[in-house]
Amino acid sequence: MADQTTSGAAGAETHDTVIVIDFGAQYAQLIARRVREARVFSEVMPHTATAAQVAARHPKAVILSGGPQSVYAEGAPQVDPELFESGIPVFGICYGFQAVAAALGGDVARTGLSEFGRTETTVM
Repeated sequence: MADQTTSGAAGAETHDTVIVIDFGAQYAQLIARRVREARVFSEVMPHTATAAQVAARHPKAVILSGGPQSVYAEGAPQVDPELFESGIPVFGICYGFQAVAAALGGDVARTGLSEFGRTETTVM
């Protein structure tokens, strides 16, 4: 199957689009492929993309990929907080979810449990 991601917005003009923000995970392209397998156009953008750059693609949703760092590491990739004010639904996977929590003022901490599989979350 041909890769349908593009650096331009041509696909976004004629199809529903999901943007995958790459935080350095080896899975970002796999996530985009799974979205395409669901017959939805997907585009991978770097974590340095601003909320305005993402919104310019008119996506139906944004997926934040995992990544190898801690959100508290010096120089760790961050999500542009303005993304959450854009009205675009955002789904974070692993690091992406931690980046959402950190950007919205939440605490991200080690649980002492394995990072694979289910993890309980407390919303206050």
